[in-house]
Amino acid sequence: MSNIFDFKLVFTQIPKLLKYLPITMELAVLAMVFGILLGLVIAIIKIKQIPVLQKIAVFYISIIRGTPILVQLYIAYFGIPMFFKWLNLRFGTDFHVAEIPGFVYAVFAMGINESAYNAEIIRSALQSVNVGQIEAASALGMTYVQSLRRIILPEAITVALPTLGNAFISVIKGTSLAFTCAVVEMTAQGKILSGMTYRYFEVYVSLAIIYWVITIVIEQTLKIIERKLAIPDQVETLVSAGQGVAK
Repeated sequence: MSNIFDFKLVFTQIPKLLKYLPITMELAVLAMVFGILLGLVIAIIKIKQIPVLQKIAVFYISIIRGTPILVQLYIAYFGIPMFFKWLNLRFGTDFHVAEIPGFVYAVFAMGINESAYNAEIIRSALQSVNVGQIEAASALGMTYVQSLRRIILPEAITVALPTLGNAFISVIKGTSLAFTCAVVEMTAQGKILSGMTYRYFEVYVSLAIIYWVITIVIEQTLKIIERKLAIPDQVETLVSAGQGVAK
């Protein structure tokens, strides 16, 4: 049986793979932050129904959600350098494309992909905030940006957090495709190790265990955050005051 499946090898490979966990997590966190920020901008554009930008946002979401992340990674890794080379030839610029690491392309592609999904999550969360509270903030003389920062976002976060948490878990698992941009993270290192030992199954079982444990840790952390996350009392006081002014 040991010739077919080496149980011991599964656990001896885990420490070697964990050395690349920081790269995996850095890639996931940066892509998620980029995806949330860009998704927030797109969500606001759709909510405010800005004429031209809204159509661009709808097209953007459609094309990103309608194409595989693997294809987007390849397009970013090969397409962006081609674009900069064209700029160099066309305008005489001197962009050093060869010096841009594949990690940057991977973060960009994964962030872009995530923003299309996060935009709809954030839009739904923002629209779930009670309109009366927004009107009360306006009655107090707040601008939309101020009400967004003090009232809308704090409440929307509590609504969006579970879904964004699941999205972050998906991003972590999606980093396994970053090898297409020449990024050596855990899965890429797993490919290297399995190629050296020819024990592919054991190495991939090791990877599965690591990703599984990471998922459990993040899920439990999110549950703790969800229990502790609450709208600040001063926001509730501000809203009540605003409702009194509105009357």
